[in-house]
Amino acid sequence: MIALIQRVSEASVQIGGEVVGAIGAGILALVAVEARDTPAAVDRTLERLLGYRVFPDSQGRMNLSLRDTGGGLLLVPQFTLAADTRKGMRPSFSGAAPPELGAERFDLLVSRARAAHPVVAAGRFGADMQVALINDGPVTFWLQTRSE
Repeated sequence: MIALIQRVSEASVQIGGEVVGAIGAGILALVAVEARDTPAAVDRTLERLLGYRVFPDSQGRMNLSLRDTGGGLLLVPQFTLAADTRKGMRPSFSGAAPPELGAERFDLLVSRARAAHPVVAAGRFGADMQVALINDGPVTFWLQTRSE
């Protein structure tokens, strides 16, 4: 799985003009499911999302995680992160999971996140979404979890 995470002071996702998910301070994670991703990859990705230290401590160092701060987690599916852009002028999506598997793994991530963390919101797999955010820092990281 791939997660492009951004530390935000607020973020939201809309579908058809309706806000379907919003958080205050926390992490916005744009998530791509790759073809070989297993439930174990989902679990490892969630562990990293909740435990990755991107929030400042009292000395201003990035030493606190989402678990430490209790901030929100907004999960937004974005299969385009799985694109191979190494050659040509058009991305290849051969590494991305097929839509059915992508939806299954994304929904699993959302359900497990909601069971593990108090503030979780999400977009909808396959929907045309509009994402709004205020990136705090800016702080952005690329997390990739490989299935073995």
